Amino acid sequence: MRIFTGITCNHHLMNRLLLSLFLFSFLTSRGQLYDLRTGHLTTPLGIDSPQPRLSWKQKDERQGAGQKAYQVWLGKDSLAVATGKAGSTGKMNASDNLITYTGENLQPYTRYFWKVAVWDNHGGKVASAVTSFETGLMQVSNWKGEWISDGTDIRLKPAPYFRHSFETGKKIRSARAYVAAGGLFELYINGTKIGDHVLDPNYTRFDRRILYVTHDVTPELKAGRNAIGILLGNGWYNHQSTAVWYFDRAPWRNRPAFCMDLRITYEDGSVETISSGRSWKTALSPVIFNSIYTAEHYDARREISGWNRPDFDDSRWKNSTLRSAPSQNIVAQAMKPVRAVEEIPVKSLNKISDTVCVFDLGRNISGVSRITLSGPEGTVIRLKHAERLYENGRPDMSNIDAHYRPTDDTDPFQTDIFILKGEGTESFMPRFNYKGFQYVEVTASRPVQLNSASLKGYFIHSDVEPTGRITSSDETLNRIWWATNNSYLSNLVGYPTDCPQREKNGWTGDAHIASETGLYNFDGITVYEKWLADHRDEQQPNGVLPSIIPTGGWGYEWGNGPDWTSTIAIIPWNLYLFYGDKKPLQDNYENIRRYVDHIAELYPSGLTSWGLGDWIPVKSKAPVELTSTAYYYTDTRILAQAAKLLGRDADHRKYSALAEKIREAFNEKYLHREAGLYGSGLQTELAVPLFWGLVPEELRQKVADNLAQREKADGMQIDVGLLGTKALLQALSDNGHEDAAYALASRKTFPSWGWWIANGATTLYENWPIDAKSDISMNHIMFGEIGAWLFKAPGGIKPDPARPGFRNVILEPRFMTGLDSFSAEHDGPYGTIRSAWEKNAQGITWRVTVPANATATVRLPQINDRKWYKDGVEVKGNEIQIPSGMYVFKNN
Repeated sequence: MRIFTGITCNHHLMNRLLLSLFLFSFLTSRGQLYDLRTGHLTTPLGIDSPQPRLSWKQKDERQGAGQKAYQVWLGKDSLAVATGKAGSTGKMNASDNLITYTGENLQPYTRYFWKVAVWDNHGGKVASAVTSFETGLMQVSNWKGEWISDGTDIRLKPAPYFRHSFETGKKIRSARAYVAAGGLFELYINGTKIGDHVLDPNYTRFDRRILYVTHDVTPELKAGRNAIGILLGNGWYNHQSTAVWYFDRAPWRNRPAFCMDLRITYEDGSVETISSGRSWKTALSPVIFNSIYTAEHYDARREISGWNRPDFDDSRWKNSTLRSAPSQNIVAQAMKPVRAVEEIPVKSLNKISDTVCVFDLGRNISGVSRITLSGPEGTVIRLKHAERLYENGRPDMSNIDAHYRPTDDTDPFQTDIFILKGEGTESFMPRFNYKGFQYVEVTASRPVQLNSASLKGYFIHSDVEPTGRITSSDETLNRIWWATNNSYLSNLVGYPTDCPQREKNGWTGDAHIASETGLYNFDGITVYEKWLADHRDEQQPNGVLPSIIPTGGWGYEWGNGPDWTSTIAIIPWNLYLFYGDKKPLQDNYENIRRYVDHIAELYPSGLTSWGLGDWIPVKSKAPVELTSTAYYYTDTRILAQAAKLLGRDADHRKYSALAEKIREAFNEKYLHREAGLYGSGLQTELAVPLFWGLVPEELRQKVADNLAQREKADGMQIDVGLLGTKALLQALSDNGHEDAAYALASRKTFPSWGWWIANGATTLYENWPIDAKSDISMNHIMFGEIGAWLFKAPGGIKPDPARPGFRNVILEPRFMTGLDSFSAEHDGPYGTIRSAWEKNAQGITWRVTVPANATATVRLPQINDRKWYKDGVEVKGNEIQIPSGMYVFKNN
């Protein structure tokens, strides 16, 4: 008989195949443990945490499947862990799938193995495969290397090479390279570039915290002579470009420097460490200029063949210069790295002349371009990167270079310079820079042959795994979701930013507005935890935070009120909601408290006017005091909730009372109780109190109804800015006006997200009019809350603060008029949550998946007089609780 085309089998083979398929299906339905992580990372190298967090997921398709108990084994011997002979937690009668290691002290430079077994609520037991993590130096005192550079001249433009050769006489078991840098680095072993990260290490406040990166270099080492090569870039450490934020005057600024330990473990158990020091050789590289902010210049005529190989003669190179460490706080870069994640081909090519071509990638990205061509020695290639074109087809930089303050013409904005050496086909791609662009104008000093294959774009961002998926019957919504994600990723390059071209600044307001969008769609906790550490570094003793983080000093005097710097409270809280992880709240608790206390000291009435307000509104702006006080209230409420979670009862009482005082003062001034209006009834004035929970419960529906009426009075178009967009759609959807919210979200005329899409946008913009004269970056995430709203409203997927991390999922989709079908999926800490519905002639069919070990609260709206059925059985009431599993709800 035939079971697949072209495959025949006898009955015995068929029986064995059917048995195998049955066993696979049986085991899958019975449960598997997967996605084991340490510190929210998969098999990380070089972590410093003495008490790492361990987590896992359970795959079990049976309805009601859950974990009743678990046991974790951890040790240095993988076989002992696999056979259950290592140290363990013992059997813990709990459903937790995120725990903190509290066993024996972890040792540096050590690989630890662990596994978990789970007892399910059906009486079964399943064990995971063995996974691992490896500790790094763990303490700054364990560093053996010296900090070295090629000098201290911050004006010297060419990037420095460093090299060191050494002998290995024994068989190598493993080797790890630990590299800390002020600036950026590329590491080479025996001529091979190590790793696929870019822009390492991530940007920090260098005089307060330096990150180091760990690489496994075992495969690259060989018996006998070996060579280490390092190329250093400026990054944010030595900012040679000049702009309004004065990073060229940063207190940490210096010529790039690094420290490296190469720790080699031999098969006989002995250890040798090759460390950076004065004897390492240095010379200038062909990277003749590099700026993280503007561009990179490369002179191929200065290339030094074999500079990073063992047989290179470095006798003409000079010795390195010893330097002090930029900071004594050197910690592991325990986060998802930045990578060139996606290669993007050219969509079209416009040949202006025999020396000028304009390449169009067809979409806006953060990243770099790579050009491949040939030409005579000394030919100068200039690659100008822009988001838009003039009518004549040439790049228009006017929307992104407004804050650049060049002192001469040697550092053109977003313009790479490549000088050919004239030896056949040559390629150039920047190492220490990224840009925001769609178009690349290539100008050659002599005629060269170019075609559409000559250039490629590379989308560079933190390589966070996608965790969310949206599809719907409305193509505009689908494209808005895609464009929102493009902007989110374009503004996540080791830390959240506002835009990847004009600023690259860690604007706090943009980041907290977009944090839910990011967390529904991407696994970003490690990037946010790093950025919260940046907050702790930047916070002043009195609690004040700057508006951009990190900063060289700018931002403490402007733009840093609670409407922006609420990041210190909102992001840890959102991480708790999405991951069920208290650690971000624990780590930042004192910082939140100092921040709230400072505002309370400055504004004892409970009302604060400190802030920027509803930035870039369509036309109407709410009072700054209204929006800033709403965020002050939110921060205080988060602080009170965090105090309760962390067992700080006195603080819980204190800040609960303060939150209520703020709420009363807010409503006393702005709420017109009889009318159900706030302020003058602007969209932001009504939406913000609804969204952040300031409206008295008995007036909530009245205020929401007034918001919907205001939308109609405004012609069913948005009239909000940054803070209003965070609140508007959800304030309508949560209060019976989902059709109005959908009308705004799907609108295709000005002003709207759909208007941008209709005009060719592949990212979100900074301003509603696409022809605005200022504030018109074409890759901004500040209006990106719509990406979260798609999950929360039509998708109906929300975390439950009482059982966070989607341990209990709130499922309450909004079935909107005009939207025929919608599907949302989110990969949470327990697995994939799915909410997918479609309308038909009989009514609505809604399919739901709740992952194993989780539950869901299902809230069903009353639609006319039709009844709801779950798997064919009538549902009594509008709210039910369901265990894990797959369900079909019908309304007919």
